[in-house]
Amino acid sequence: MDYKVLGISGSPVKKGNVEALLDIMLDAVSNKPGVSAEAVHLSQLETGGCVHCNFCVRKQEPGKYCALDDDAQMIFEKMEAADIIVLATPVYFMRTSGHMASFLDRCRVFVFGNLKRGAMKNKVGVSAAVAWGRHGGFETTHLGHIATFLTLEMIPTSVHHCISPLGAAAVASPQGSGLFDKSIRIGIKEDPMGLHSASAHMNRALELSALLKRGAAAQ
Repeated sequence: MDYKVLGISGSPVKKGNVEALLDIMLDAVSNKPGVSAEAVHLSQLETGGCVHCNFCVRKQEPGKYCALDDDAQMIFEKMEAADIIVLATPVYFMRTSGHMASFLDRCRVFVFGNLKRGAMKNKVGVSAAVAWGRHGGFETTHLGHIATFLTLEMIPTSVHHCISPLGAAAVASPQGSGLFDKSIRIGIKEDPMGLHSASAHMNRALELSALLKRGAAAQ
């Protein structure tokens, strides 16, 4: 079976910790048979906030999910084609980033759309977060992403034997201490437990996707 994995980065920092974690997560599965993976970075795209115009409720047509003419259209197309979607963000004020939150608001095109409602159903969702400190808001950030997955009728991953059962969770400061070490550029690479959570959740995502595909084929 073939699997398409799409990673979405909500970090404003180019080649920072969030992008590094997302790359590691995609690399963990992209070398497996039948798996293709790619990432999009919201900071490099133009995606406006939802204006609640309800265009998507009545006027969707092939090639047009939303009234706003921006890069969200391209991301929506990639999301619809994917089997597994990874939402990766820095933790800001115990929650996902503004970039990510604004884009997720736009995903109502898959909830209320006259053509696309339900298009995300039974896809697998993986939450990924980078925090400065070990207890810097992972759980609340993951829960925000998981609420999105559930609203879209997706299946979120959960893995008990890692840092967080709710998602990949890596710290950017030494051992999650919250202390700054200017010699460390990408701190998540120094967090073996966080990196383990990244691979564990991606492996679980593939496992779930395989189960869903087999179930769909049997119907």
